[in-house]
Amino acid sequence: MTAWIDTLLQGVMLGGLYALFAAGLSLMFGIMRLVNLAHGDFIVLSAFVVLVLMTALGLDPFLATLLAAPALFGLGYALQHYLLNRTIGRDVLPPLLVTFGLSIIIQNGLLEVFSADSQRLKAGAIETASISLGGGIALGTMQLLTLASAIGVILVLNLIFYRTELGRAFRATSDDPEVAQLMGIDNRHIFSLATAIAMVVIAVSALYLGMRANFDPTIGPARLLYAFEAVIIGGLGSLWGTLAGGIIIGVAQAVGAKIDPEWQILAGHLAFLAVLVLRPRGLFPRAGQ
Repeated sequence: MTAWIDTLLQGVMLGGLYALFAAGLSLMFGIMRLVNLAHGDFIVLSAFVVLVLMTALGLDPFLATLLAAPALFGLGYALQHYLLNRTIGRDVLPPLLVTFGLSIIIQNGLLEVFSADSQRLKAGAIETASISLGGGIALGTMQLLTLASAIGVILVLNLIFYRTELGRAFRATSDDPEVAQLMGIDNRHIFSLATAIAMVVIAVSALYLGMRANFDPTIGPARLLYAFEAVIIGGLGSLWGTLAGGIIIGVAQAVGAKIDPEWQILAGHLAFLAVLVLRPRGLFPRAGQ
């Protein structure tokens, strides 16, 4: 019984990482209806940016991420303003094609600069520290911090979305961009700010990706897949639903690995399929989706 409780807890902790992967994707889709196929590659790119800052300045991963965040914010704004805004419209194909192209460019660019070798963001003692809950159950400090960060990120995004002037502009452009434009809202600027904020969230997810596991330039599509599944399970555009979706995938993978290590990844995909069959719009779809 204790072993199964530990398995479930580890799955919840893993779900926090998947929720971080998915939060930025959920934000962009919820506001712009933009499916970013390069999302996973931007996570990997951000991890390499943090790695470069750590190496060049001798910083720990958290400080390096803090320094990287403004640069990634600017990158997200410029990318949306000068490129992705040109693709947004009634046709969903142009954004898919452009972001697919970005994915290929990022992967090959990283391979040229950093080679195919695996890298890791070394965080010191916190990587192996744990908190004992008694009864032979212990939770890793890093895993707990990942889950807490996921909850914190989603809480901040919700506060921005529902408690600020910018959030009202986000909701207006999400509900009806044409009417919002007529009311004086600059949709292009709002979309660019949304992508910029999403890139900061991506930086946070890259931090925990790099500290918890090795990464290389080719792993972006797999992170994108987990993010997509978490977003769809939770309900398109629902940030708290994204957290629930990430936890469902994490628990399913942990249980699958407990039964048979070869079933870990498959169990997560089967959980996604089951939710999709039972609730095609996700568990917590936004009104009007």
